[in-house]
Amino acid sequence: MVSDRFTLGHVKTMEQDQPILRQADPSDIGAVAALTEQAYAVYTQLLGAPPIPVTEDYGPRIEAGQVWLLEISGKLAGLIVLERHADHILIFSVAVAPEFQGKKLGVRLLDWAETKAGEAELDLVKLYTNARMERNIALYSAYGYRETGRRANPKRPGWTVVDMEKRLAR
Repeated sequence: MVSDRFTLGHVKTMEQDQPILRQADPSDIGAVAALTEQAYAVYTQLLGAPPIPVTEDYGPRIEAGQVWLLEISGKLAGLIVLERHADHILIFSVAVAPEFQGKKLGVRLLDWAETKAGEAELDLVKLYTNARMERNIALYSAYGYRETGRRANPKRPGWTVVDMEKRLAR
């Protein structure tokens, strides 16, 4: 989809190191699973079961080039999983390691997804989240995403999915 290593723009960190975003490779699968579990832990408690990204098999996604890792000073700080569709980019997951939360890295990853959509000549970015993840819904709304509907989660009976999208200016 894009080059496999680049900087993510200036992000103020304790070490003042430039964040690097790179495509995950098969050797990263354990780190991807661990970071996702840690980042979603608060929601696992809230929901009483792990959210879909925590139980995902990332092997096929890594092989398809959909998983990108954000590293700062050689440490895995976050990740984003993007699916390319004919008319949009779907953000399957954005996860930031607990020790790096509060540094706007999630917003930087959302920015990057929009850049990738633009490079693919797409003007639409979509995502979905759980209706009980109110903090995420508020963040996405503040960042320009609008809710487009709610539906039953086909993988988790009793859970509700909130679909959201952001139309990008060309």
